[in-house]
Amino acid sequence: MEARTRLSPALLGWLLAGPAVLFLLACFVFPAAQTLYLGIGARTEAGVMQYGLTIENYRRAFATDLYWRVLLRTIRMATAAAIVAAIVGYPLAWVLARGRPWLSRTVTLVLVTPLLVNVVVRSYGWSAILSRNGLISWVLQGLGWEDPPAILYTEWAVLIASVHVFLPFMVLPLAGAIGRIPPAAEQAATVAGAGPAQRFLRIILPLSLPGLAVGLPLVFSLTAAAFVTPQILGGNFSPLLGTLIEQQVLTLHDWPFGAALASLLVAMVLLVNLVFIGIIGRRINRWAQA
Repeated sequence: MEARTRLSPALLGWLLAGPAVLFLLACFVFPAAQTLYLGIGARTEAGVMQYGLTIENYRRAFATDLYWRVLLRTIRMATAAAIVAAIVGYPLAWVLARGRPWLSRTVTLVLVTPLLVNVVVRSYGWSAILSRNGLISWVLQGLGWEDPPAILYTEWAVLIASVHVFLPFMVLPLAGAIGRIPPAAEQAATVAGAGPAQRFLRIILPLSLPGLAVGLPLVFSLTAAAFVTPQILGGNFSPLLGTLIEQQVLTLHDWPFGAALASLLVAMVLLVNLVFIGIIGRRINRWAQA
């Protein structure tokens, strides 16, 4: 019998991970490095790229009032979307984890179905609903509000649509975390005299923090990096950083400044995710030691 060649565990591991590593290098690391390289370049008045080492693009992003306000608006809108999605997502996640099977399936269908619709179609649908002659204005006028305020092309329109689009990314991790909570813990709290609010604050919230640690960064990252929804519903009145990057690259052909803004967006998302995970991780450890 021929002797079989045995591979060492380390070599076998590298062979198995090789395709994934090559894919990440080609599709993530190399584009990210190229973006950083473009961000430290410059563009002449004639529109010619000059590669070099300069922080002028980053200084311009923080020194110009317009770009600074767009950056702050992006952080504010993404944070608000994550918080609102958490508030709306907890009841839906509890229904998914604890509700009757038919109700759980119905909620799952309602949550997942919008993901099957193109984001452009969803955004234009919200544009029709939020317009001055849309469904919401019609309902408010029917309730006696003669001249309801315009919602389209405001931050409220972007916030509403972002929560609707990215809500499943909050609900599904929360439902998984709540589903792992033993029902006996809630029953024991009920027997001890805890009401619904106390059961949520003392049992559901602490034990579902791992799901919240996944949902909050996901919704924040997706909202901060969104382009289509802010462009359609916010327009030029409430642009986010993605809209500004598109204008710099495709309209003004200022690739170095667009690359610098894209690098700032990635750095901001990573930093906020680390803050979210760090805060929730410390809270988990504090409750575990209590």
